[in-house]
Amino acid sequence: MQIGFIGLGNMGAPMAANLAKAGHAVTGFDVAGLSAEGVTQASSATEAASGAEVVITMLPNGDILRKVADEVIPAMESGAVLLDCSTVDVDSARAVAEHARAAGLGALDAPVSGGVGGAAGGTLTFMVGGDEGAFETAKPLFDVMGQKAVHCGPSGNGQAAKICNNMILGATMIVTCEAFALADKLGLSRQAMFDVVSTSSGYSWSMNAYCPAPGVGPKSPADNGYKPGFAAELMLKDLRLAAQAAESADADTPIGTAAMELYRRFVEDEDGKGRDFSAMLPRLESRGRG
Repeated sequence: MQIGFIGLGNMGAPMAANLAKAGHAVTGFDVAGLSAEGVTQASSATEAASGAEVVITMLPNGDILRKVADEVIPAMESGAVLLDCSTVDVDSARAVAEHARAAGLGALDAPVSGGVGGAAGGTLTFMVGGDEGAFETAKPLFDVMGQKAVHCGPSGNGQAAKICNNMILGATMIVTCEAFALADKLGLSRQAMFDVVSTSSGYSWSMNAYCPAPGVGPKSPADNGYKPGFAAELMLKDLRLAAQAAESADADTPIGTAAMELYRRFVEDEDGKGRDFSAMLPRLESRGRG
């Protein structure tokens, strides 16, 4: 398949490289001049999109996505698919999809879960919004880049699934860290805490698979000085997107909003930027109620 790939950063580069390794003809562009193994470099986003059957974007935010879409949609051939794998606001995803469909293109919003490791290993999960025909066209590419692609419904629903999932993740990580900090002060060992909770009603992905306490449970960023697998500032971004969507949909999300404010303070007022989002544990364990 002829593929244009725009955005060759930490996530985009290994995704594009895996597609090229699988035998697809990938032409890539990144505004910072970044490249990826096996990918032909283009001088512009428009050049990367020209003649492509699928154009994949992996970009930082909705404003940049809208600008790139304005550039590449006129260069794409009728029937091609614009596949956005960024995590952006639902409104931007739906606006870009509408623009693409008006130009005779298929459109998918397909944010990912799995981080840089999943991108490199081809084990990402894609949450996909858009029409069924475009999803079928892109499915062979999802199979190369990831282990699972879930069609969540019409345009914007992929982003909706991603931000709802990460609102849960952000909130459960905070309360998991709170529980470990409380256990410390009550004299309960972290290992005993893990052994009980991981097999009881309090179990969660934050506890069982990504435990924020070093030396407990499977290896996680906590065992590597909280170097980010998923940075706190990225969690803050996703929680802000959830809050924006909640406001637009008139949904009451008090716990999600509280989690957003805690991560805002951690990232913007304290030392959380550049640390894993599970580094909320050392933040909490050093604090009292005051």
